[in-house]
Amino acid sequence: MKKSEKDTFSLETDDRTEDERCRHKAPKEKAPKAPMDTDYQEEMEDTKPQIRFNLNFDKGIRGVDQDNTKRDSRTFDINRLFEAAASGNVTRLEGLHQYLHQNMKKLSDSLYKSNGKTALMKALLHLQDGKNPTVELLLDISERIGDIKELVNAQKTDDDYQGQTALHIAIERRSLSYVKLLLSKGADVHAKASGKFFRPHKDPYFYFGELPLSLAACTNQPDMVEFLLDNEYQQANPNEPDSHGNTVLHALVVVADNTKENTNLFIASMYDRILTTTARLKPKLNLEVTENNNGLTPLKLAAKTGKSGLLAHILKREFQECHTKHLSRKFTEWVYGPVQCSLYDLASVDSADNKSVLEIVVYGSDIPNRHEMLQTEPLHQMLEDKWKRFAGLMFGLNFLVYFGYLFIFTAVAYNKKDGKTPFPLEHNTSGYLYLCGQLLITVANLYFFAMGLLDLKKKRPKLQTLLIDGYYDILFFVQAILFMVAAALYVFGRQEYLGFLVLCLALSWVDLLYFARGSKHMGIYSVMIQKMILSDILRFLFVYAVFLFGFSAAVVTLLIEPPARNTTGKGRLFGPTYPESECMKPTFRNISYTTLQLFKFTIGMGDMEFTEQYQYKEVFYVLLIFYIILTYILLLNMLIALMNRTVEKITMESTSIWKLQRAITILDVERKLPLFVRKRLRCGVDKDLGTPPEQDQRRCFRVEEVNWNEWNVRLGIIHEEPGNCNRRGRLTSDGQPIQSNGGRWRNIFAMSRKGPQSTEMCNISP
Repeated sequence: MKKSEKDTFSLETDDRTEDERCRHKAPKEKAPKAPMDTDYQEEMEDTKPQIRFNLNFDKGIRGVDQDNTKRDSRTFDINRLFEAAASGNVTRLEGLHQYLHQNMKKLSDSLYKSNGKTALMKALLHLQDGKNPTVELLLDISERIGDIKELVNAQKTDDDYQGQTALHIAIERRSLSYVKLLLSKGADVHAKASGKFFRPHKDPYFYFGELPLSLAACTNQPDMVEFLLDNEYQQANPNEPDSHGNTVLHALVVVADNTKENTNLFIASMYDRILTTTARLKPKLNLEVTENNNGLTPLKLAAKTGKSGLLAHILKREFQECHTKHLSRKFTEWVYGPVQCSLYDLASVDSADNKSVLEIVVYGSDIPNRHEMLQTEPLHQMLEDKWKRFAGLMFGLNFLVYFGYLFIFTAVAYNKKDGKTPFPLEHNTSGYLYLCGQLLITVANLYFFAMGLLDLKKKRPKLQTLLIDGYYDILFFVQAILFMVAAALYVFGRQEYLGFLVLCLALSWVDLLYFARGSKHMGIYSVMIQKMILSDILRFLFVYAVFLFGFSAAVVTLLIEPPARNTTGKGRLFGPTYPESECMKPTFRNISYTTLQLFKFTIGMGDMEFTEQYQYKEVFYVLLIFYIILTYILLLNMLIALMNRTVEKITMESTSIWKLQRAITILDVERKLPLFVRKRLRCGVDKDLGTPPEQDQRRCFRVEEVNWNEWNVRLGIIHEEPGNCNRRGRLTSDGQPIQSNGGRWRNIFAMSRKGPQSTEMCNISP
């Protein structure tokens, strides 16, 4: 078993004086972190335990003062070695080989490392016009000393850049010549740089997948990638995972940036280049099925991280050459003018597969641009196809069932009985119907409660998206909880059950708006209501509550009780007498009454006559005027202005949110179907897309689209009889299409843009 560098011991010589050893062991302040290299003095790490022997041991025996001996000018310590390597001046390294040989030292010794950094790394970090002559010299000396593999594969040991090797540095410096040189000397092409600087976190970092191949790919070096994949020394394995389980394709997905078109272009180009090169070198290796530690393939990772540009490229990737056509995920079936019919590979895309791209995008509440991603083909057409074939019909049936539930619930609540609960069963038709209604609404609300828990567990929405994606899920869940509380109070004989019951009934009718998403116009209107309630109205209610309760407390504190009136009839000339308890009205000393009256002032229904007999009326009027100005004039008008702005702002956004909500509904409906029904209703058709005699069976989804902008670039693709997509066929041994049922089969010719003089022909069997 191969041991790591930390677990090995080596024999090293040590010719340092006592002063040099003391200076090396002296504590130092921690310097600020510098990326990979700095022009300032190197920090010296505490050397690892090594077996050393002192070359100056005999001087003490002979009585020679070691500190007073004159040091040889050709002595090389780490500072001198690093300065010479960084300068690029080979003359400053004259005598290095002789010094190392005489003192039995190696360039890979710990005395010549700073946090694992070697002189070779230092030289590679200081290239001038892509060159540094000290690199070749150091490698030559190390090869003659006999530690060449240890030197080229030495890894940095500090937390920030742990695992980084000279090969990583040469790739980062974009020096293909030094990469070739290092590989020829035995550099490990699968060394992993896993320090903090190479991990995703809040501070500046660059995650590239830890491996040299991933670094070359993520820094847009196609020639470097080609060499690493295909060289005579050690070929890089494109399926090699890093500590996160990510391969080079995963790393490309991670570094993709949707805000920069140039970045997306080179990422997409590099992605395709790695696929085609790997297909040439290792035809049986499929890179896109490899999952990382989170169970995500590169395609699913692009969906999970919201890389819409790269996701669209992968889904629409199409190669015209026969030897790479099997790498395509999109196949042009026929083209007629601007009209095109394409076959999209549904592997890992359709919701019939486990953890599919469609489910990731629809249920990914933390994906920032999933509205845009849902418009990508074939996702958009797949959702439309599911809605038309089964989801729309089932959604309508759900609406009828829920409306029936509301009708029964309303009838049961309206015909409530009086007396002590629980009510005894009446053995007649109305009694049996009442009991059946209670059982039905109980079962329905238990179903809403169970589905609410399952949805929260399945979707795991975040707080910022919960009130948009799961708006009605929350309402249905709260509705079920209110009913369960009312049922519990009813069973235990508490009259308070009625309050929870009527709240549940009112919320049940509000939840009927959930089915508005079945219609585009009603769905958009419902979304706008949600957005205004959750933004403008919530903020208004918060500020209004502060004013309302603040002024209510001031009024209650200010005013005093009015004198009691004589209500027993004494002194009255006309009219009957009434008991005092029947004529007493609540006063402003009651804070709930005060709050209600001030609310009436806000909506223009207030009355000030009841303040006539109170003291400090002037102060009361001042408070009332300020309250009306702040609430009725200021807050209400601000609310109207904000709501107008919100309507204008979210008009287009509401359409996207409605489409997202309908997509969630489609997948929710599909999930509730039995497995065998889901398989029968899955999208697409099975197609043989291979060129005979090879077979390439795939599940494909057909999309027909019109694109006038790309018409002129598809002139080289010729098809016969576009529009008939239900026939199957194959080519004969001489390359001619077989006629079946009198029909002519369509072929795709890989033709040059200049004309039809192409000799390659690829066939898609429709």
